[in-house]
Amino acid sequence: MSKGRQGNKKRLEAIGSFAKSIGRRARIACEWCEGKEDLQVWDFQPDIQPNMDTLAMLCRNCRELARGKKAGPGELWSIRNALWSNIPAVAVGAGEILVKCNEPWVRGAIDQSFMDDSIKTQLLDKIRN
Repeated sequence: MSKGRQGNKKRLEAIGSFAKSIGRRARIACEWCEGKEDLQVWDFQPDIQPNMDTLAMLCRNCRELARGKKAGPGELWSIRNALWSNIPAVAVGAGEILVKCNEPWVRGAIDQSFMDDSIKTQLLDKIRN
């Protein structure tokens, strides 16, 4: 087994060790849209050691959004409440998806969220003017 494969296996095991705790935190629902179908732990920051702040429970549709699937404004509206989470993988992850759309409500939602001001600024700078 190659070193990369071994590292990936260990990462998946580390993520898996958080699955029950993440599921309890999420109340067995998607932490972005509150959907209940096909839930899995999503790795928001794959470049750092997984922990409760870097992982989120997402449904299939929200995982696809995180991977770059294009979505309509109505679909994105359903994840706006995630911006008020105190969990970075939930709030900032949803914010990164929302800034990709050009809807007027996104700027206000991010601005009113509980995220750190520096993170808000980074997200707001990504919005097309």
